[in-house]
Amino acid sequence: MATSFFRTAFQRVVAARERQASRYVNGVLMNLDDQTLKGMGTSREELRRKGGSTSAF
Repeated sequence: MATSFFRTAFQRVVAARERQASRYVNGVLMNLDDQTLKGMGTSREELRRKGGSTSAF
């Protein structure tokens, strides 16, 4: 059974907001020092690869 137009539209809106939130969080994490990032199990280079943005819009 094919999904409805509204379900598909809703899923796309949710996916877009998830990507937007991920970019925002990565941008904020880039402001942390390397030692803190290492303690969290990530690196500045990994965050750069994922992309980041400091703006909410």
